[in-house]
Amino acid sequence: MKYFIIGDEDAVLGFGMVGVFGRVATNPEEAENAFNDAINDRNTGIIIITERIAELIRAKVDRYIFSERFPLIVEIPDRQGPLAGKAGIRDMVNQAIGIKL
Repeated sequence: MKYFIIGDEDAVLGFGMVGVFGRVATNPEEAENAFNDAINDRNTGIIIITERIAELIRAKVDRYIFSERFPLIVEIPDRQGPLAGKAGIRDMVNQAIGIKL
């Protein structure tokens, strides 16, 4: 099982430094092509996608999240921080484990 990152250049470069393959997306067409490649690769177990890129193809991401069991899709903030109304990673971890870090 492998990871796949879809995001801006910084996110893909950063994850690439630890061995995670991915694709840079700057528009809805690139995002959709990268997403399709990731879900069609049977070796992909986790797709990491930045929130801003996920917003470009929100309907497709949500449809896949709510209808498929595998691979797992994880949205993360990019270097600009979380989108308005979205919890940051620290807040999500605090909520998940029930203690404040």
